[in-house]
Formats: sequence, C-alpha cells, structure tokens
Amino acid sequence: MKLVSTRTSTRSVTFLEAVQAGLAPDGGLFMPAELPRFMDVPDLLKLDFPARSTEILHRLLGKEFSRAVIEELARSAFTFPVPLVEVAERVSALELFHGPTLAFKDFGARFLARVLALGAGGKPRTVLTATSGDTGAAVAQAFHGLPGVQVVVLYPAGRVSPLQERQFATCGGNVLALSVKGTFDDCQRLVKGAFEDAELTSRLGLTSANSINIARLLAQTLYYFEAAARVEGGMPLVVSVPSGNFGNLCAGLMAQAMGAPIHTFVAATNANRVVPDYLDTGAYHPRPSVATLSNAMDVGSPSNWERIHALFRGDHPAMAAALRWGSCTDAETEQTVIALDRVGYLADPHGAVAYQVLQANLREGERGIILATAHPAKFREALAPALGREIPLPKTLSDLLELPLLNEPLAADQGALRKRLS
Repeated sequence: MKLVSTRTSTRSVTFLEAVQAGLAPDGGLFMPAELPRFMDVPDLLKLDFPARSTEILHRLLGKEFSRAVIEELARSAFTFPVPLVEVAERVSALELFHGPTLAFKDFGARFLARVLALGAGGKPRTVLTATSGDTGAAVAQAFHGLPGVQVVVLYPAGRVSPLQERQFATCGGNVLALSVKGTFDDCQRLVKGAFEDAELTSRLGLTSANSINIARLLAQTLYYFEAAARVEGGMPLVVSVPSGNFGNLCAGLMAQAMGAPIHTFVAATNANRVVPDYLDTGAYHPRPSVATLSNAMDVGSPSNWERIHALFRGDHPAMAAALRWGSCTDAETEQTVIALDRVGYLADPHGAVAYQVLQANLREGERGIILATAHPAKFREALAPALGREIPLPKTLSDLLELPLLNEPLAADQGALRKRLS
C-alpha cells in the first residue's frame, strides 16, 4: 500500500512511514493512493473476525509485513468480541465497546500501538493526541507503560465526562494529560500546530494517535466487514455512524470501496451540524463547536472530512447522492435513550443520535445498523436523571473512582504547548 497526502499526490510513502509521521508534510492527511476492490467478498464474510481481519490486512500490507507479523498484529490487537444486538424491527446495534476502555477507539489505538512498536527501532517517540472523550482513554491504555514512548493527551477542560477523564488522567507514568482551557477544536489545532513544527517533531519523534493517523482508520474498516457478515436476509444494509471528527465514517467508506456490501451510510451528528449543512447546501463552513450530551461528537472543524472530500474528489453532488444525513438535539437524544431503554436496550448518547437519525433515513425494505461506540455507563451522570435510575458501573470504571487525577492545566496556546513538550 502506497499512501499520499490529501493535498498533494506527487509523493507517496509506505504505510509505516505514514503511521510514524501522523500528518503529511504539507499538512494534509495520508490516504491510500488507491484502494483494492476485493472480488471474493462472499468468501471473506464466511471467515470469523480474526481470520478475516488478518486476510484483509495482509492484502493491504503484505508487501510491507509478513503474514505472520500481520496475523500477530490482528491477534493481539483485537482480543474482544463485536456483538450485533437487535434493538428494534430491522435495526441492530453493532457494539464496538467491549474492548479494555469500553469504546470503539480500542480497535484503532491498539492496532496503532503495535504497528508503531514494529518501526520504533529503539528511538524515543512521543504520541501526541487530542480527545473529545474516548480517544484519550484508548490511546493511554494502549501505550501505557511501553518503554521509549511518551503519551500526551490534550482534552477540553470540563467537556468530557468525568469517567472518560479518569480513564486517561489517572494513568501517570508515561501518560501526560493536559486539560486545555478551550474546546476540542482548540486541542486539535494545537496538535496540528505541533506537527507543523519541524524541529519539535524531529526532536521528540512526534506521531499522532488521533484518527488523523491512517493506522486508526485501517483498523476500523475491519468491523464494517463484520457488520455485513452478521446480517441475514439479503436486505440492503444501511449503517448509521455517530459522527464528530468523521474518522469512523471515513473508515466505513473505505470498507465500502473495498467491497463491503453496505448499501449506504447515514452521517449522524448532534447540534454540531457543519457536515449536514454542507451536504444540504454545498457550502462548507467550520465553526466553533457547541457542548452536547454526545460530547465525543462535539467537533466544529472535523479533520477527517478532508479525507472524505478526497475520496469523492471534491464532488459535492456525488457525496450527497452516496450519503444520507441528519442531526439530533440533546432533547431528542435524551428521549431516544428513554425510548430504547423501555424496549430493553440501554444506549449511550452517541448511539442514541445514530438511532434517531437512522429512523429518519431508513427506507422500506432496508436493514439498519447503528454503531454503538461507547459503553453507556461512561455517561451515567447525564443518563441517570433521564432514566430515573442509576446505571451500574463495570469494575474497570468503578476502580477509577478511587484514583487521583494527575492532569495539568494548559492554555489553548501553541507556545504554551511547545514549552510544556520541551
């Protein structure tokens, strides 16, 4: 696999080079120069998740890594189940939160950590990432304690759930949690600015663990094939993706391009409607994010939209024809959580957004899947009042309540971040 920047396609790099760099030198994001189209998808779908993941990754990366190495990458990264749970008639939830940090980010973060270890060569490395909630936890867990690696997590102060914060801000050791006085977009801007600093990047061996890193997205393509493999009945499959930074949707579109039999995707957002507004009008206007119940989607300038724009070669009519979309208010999110709970399914706010927007977009004769991206217990403070009951905590979360926060405040200023990293 050769990768090129979304902004210039004149120079290609290997997958490992792209993973280590994180961001392309011109500030763009790495994307495959071309994606293969698998002609034997029905046979692939008959394999179990580990075997299929190994086979797909080998087809993509086999010229760079041996099959044995790829098999070990997949076997050690994807150690948890991916259940498909019926939610309503013709709608199921693909639960992606059964990994160690109870969020879908475990797929990409664990795969990324193992790929980076392959190319470390003993050189110290700093993993710099911004989080709106679950990325920080997944990255901190995946890299915590690894020798030669420093992890720096930037997150917006007061705008992630208390349990999400505890998952990455209680680690200590080689994990530094920086509480930024601003929004997630400020955190993302600081990360990108650090990568544009050539001296800092070289000296610290900077790489990113955000979804701007192509390894994250490559791992996420795999569960879309799993979704297709689990569905029976032959109805066209519509997948609703709760979307903030749009990496998850981009991974789905990549899987679809490689042959995953998904009819279409629904881009489901909260009140941060930059992409739905663009799809409605053709005018793209990033703007400051607003805080919502579904905080991991509170993004006003989604990085990965640049990748999706590149996939469609900037063709707005083609994007509008290929996708469905919509948004959901906090009141609608809360009512959806309550309605799903009454029929026996407890959804987190992000899954509720995906369900609500899917309901407005699912057509007769189609089968819908929502991506359940985080364990609902992470949002118990927000959900318990609406549901009128407490949400029990898994032990992995309850244990965190006894640990002290080890975060540091940081101004939303590039110079302040550079000084702290130096």
